[in-house]
Amino acid sequence: MKNEDEPKDKRLKPGDAQKLTMAEVAKYVGVSAMTVSRAFRQDASVSEETRKRIMEAVDALGYVLDLSAGSLSSRRSGFIAALVPSINNSNFSDTARGITDALENTGLQLLLGYTDYSAEKEEELIEAMLRRRPEGIILTGGSHTARARRMLAKAGIPVVETWELPEDPINHVVGFSNSEAMALLVRTLASQGYRKFGYIGGTTARDTRGSQRRSGFQKTVEELGLVPGRMISFGIPPITMEQGGQAIVSLLERWPDTEVVLCVSDLSAFGAIMECTRRGMKVPRDIAVAGFGDYEISSICHPRITTINVDCYGIGRQAAARLLHALQSGEATGDEITLTSYRVVLRESTDRAGAPTV
Repeated sequence: MKNEDEPKDKRLKPGDAQKLTMAEVAKYVGVSAMTVSRAFRQDASVSEETRKRIMEAVDALGYVLDLSAGSLSSRRSGFIAALVPSINNSNFSDTARGITDALENTGLQLLLGYTDYSAEKEEELIEAMLRRRPEGIILTGGSHTARARRMLAKAGIPVVETWELPEDPINHVVGFSNSEAMALLVRTLASQGYRKFGYIGGTTARDTRGSQRRSGFQKTVEELGLVPGRMISFGIPPITMEQGGQAIVSLLERWPDTEVVLCVSDLSAFGAIMECTRRGMKVPRDIAVAGFGDYEISSICHPRITTINVDCYGIGRQAAARLLHALQSGEATGDEITLTSYRVVLRESTDRAGAPTV
């Protein structure tokens, strides 16, 4: 004879995991949902016998604990979110790898989204991520929509902005000055005798880091008393290799006596060098070219590209470390700034004297 007092969920079978809630698992075992929650947390208030029965039921039914459902009293989701402008850019891939490595053995997982350099898309992703209650969020850059800033300010979780130094940080910052990094490249090449500089960048300001590099270039050229104004805006960021080739043609048509061209990234610099080669121009004898970012391609192409190394992997690792520290200390707010390193890497693409590469 059937026992009428038997919980209805006793009729659940293995394979029904997607239909289960913690409350239903509790009914199946004949305990409260809080007891199940405590069993998952290894709470000492749950006896070993009860915990064993709960875990046996979980195994039999195939139940998967949903940390995003808010059913645990700690309300922890177990993941952090990170937004990058592009997933096919090796620099941002290295940053994501740095975040992931720093999270190893912490019990936290990384949920990654990409914005395609769009502030509006970033706003949408921030809203979607926050609905899943991340432990914290890591952003690329410091330029966001007003609504995105409001959502982040009210979220009550650590926020880390990376890859630049925003004037009005939301919370924590791990980055460097793109303007000063490009200025260092200009000064370094000027010290080697270059006087007629050109610059290749994008046509819009949606890549704020690119805009900062352009500003650093322009300011430093003027400060050093060099020939000003040789700047080409070509293509919507991020500029491709092909667009870099097209841009250097336009630049040299307008200013054929240009001695060295600085590009917003190594990808556009590579495209510029390949286009020069196709046209029979020797780099750096006829025109020198430098990039930004120290992509892998810059160290294996011919000639190898002079560039700025910004420690992409280190940015990710330090950003995650900053976020973890904020979580451990309970610092949901704060304005700590961690400066990351950058350096000029001199290679053959600007070495007219034939000096050893650095």
